[in-house]
Amino acid sequence: METSNTDQIFEYNPDTLEYLKKQYDLDTTERLEEALVILQDWLHKQPHIARKNYSKEYLERIMILSKGSIERAKMKLDSIATYRTLLPQFFEPLPEPAKLVIFEEFNVSFLPKLTKDHYRVFWIKNFTKQYDASALMDFFRFFVMLCEYLLRYDYCNGYVAVLDYRETNIFELLKTLNVVNMHQLLKITMDGFGMRIKGIHYLSTSKAIDTLISLFKQVLSAKVAERIQVHKDVDDLYKFIPKEIMPADYGGLEKSTYQLCCDLKSTIGSEENLKYFKEMQNARTNENYRCGDQFNDKYLGMPGSFRKLNVD
Repeated sequence: METSNTDQIFEYNPDTLEYLKKQYDLDTTERLEEALVILQDWLHKQPHIARKNYSKEYLERIMILSKGSIERAKMKLDSIATYRTLLPQFFEPLPEPAKLVIFEEFNVSFLPKLTKDHYRVFWIKNFTKQYDASALMDFFRFFVMLCEYLLRYDYCNGYVAVLDYRETNIFELLKTLNVVNMHQLLKITMDGFGMRIKGIHYLSTSKAIDTLISLFKQVLSAKVAERIQVHKDVDDLYKFIPKEIMPADYGGLEKSTYQLCCDLKSTIGSEENLKYFKEMQNARTNENYRCGDQFNDKYLGMPGSFRKLNVD
């Protein structure tokens, strides 16, 4: 399978793109082209959406994330533009992400190979003992940059998250976490970028893990919350993620989490990608031009949100 990504951090199964398109009735050229033309035409008719032109591949990924639904795709394009307007603090690209202090105690990566059913695995190995709120906010901004990158380049069926907290101080993490920021980040990730989460797997033996999960469940949908599982050792994780695609420090055949993290930081921090992130930062909305009373209720109550008042 070929993609336009020259950074070479992702690999695909030979049938990934074919599988994804067929699953959502996008496997004929006519059907896909028709959907993309409709989306592009719709964008040009939305006075409140600043950016009108996106690449064919970008819109194709939007359609896949929307399970082939043109109406869902319209909502996702509108949503992510709206979140860039309402929550701009998350979308300010970090100029030198590789130098983030938090990366001294975090290994963050995506496994290059997909699972057999075409899911991408996001991996965090955390050995932080003391947490800093500003460092966590920088990590949230980095995470949004990752989402922008995925929507630009990646093809997959959804995402599986592995969070290894066996060497971290979860009690200290709980003291630092801001539930509002967590909620906003997850809204951006899932409602805005449309990332589909198949599973969230924690590796931990700490008694505090239940408290952390309870906190996450407050900001996750019930469907996603049900997909959280806790494992005390790596062997149990092999039941869900093929051992051969896992990092070397977890018994797999891939590079170590440290090496994968270095590759990811280098890629995200490249001159080309930083330029792209700055460009996408401006793919926002101008709510003064939104037609009628279309401001979705899901945005109300969020910092920066507003609604027009019609006074007779």
